[in-house]
Amino acid sequence: MNQEQKEKQENANVARGVWGEDVALAFLLSKGWRLVERRVRPCARDRRCEIDLIVRTRDRRGVAFVEVKTHRARSPRATRLWCVNKRKKSVLLRACSCWILQKHWHGNFRFDVVQVYGEPNGPHPPEIDHIENVPLFPPKWRFW
Repeated sequence: MNQEQKEKQENANVARGVWGEDVALAFLLSKGWRLVERRVRPCARDRRCEIDLIVRTRDRRGVAFVEVKTHRARSPRATRLWCVNKRKKSVLLRACSCWILQKHWHGNFRFDVVQVYGEPNGPHPPEIDHIENVPLFPPKWRFW
């Protein structure tokens, strides 16, 4: 695969990821949640630290940090959270920590994963799997 083909593939992956975020955001907004921020990079020195969506929960008591994963189809061999591995969790933990400290957030917070299955121009509507309150933050975890 030459350089031009690699760039086309990367652009297609980015476009599919943005489409998945749009679908996930529309799903959460339909449930009564509100968007706080989107595609946030709170850690200036680490470009890997990105939070896809930060939303206020329906009861307005806290925020949820949402990681969106877009897949072409469901895999019968994969579990629901196979895409969020230990390395990804550590990067997300760092990003969420930076955001909480920068915004001086003192309310409730949690971590959710939304998995979107489908294609942007596919024949079927996308399937959405929302997994709430994924254990990302260690028990009794405090900043101050």
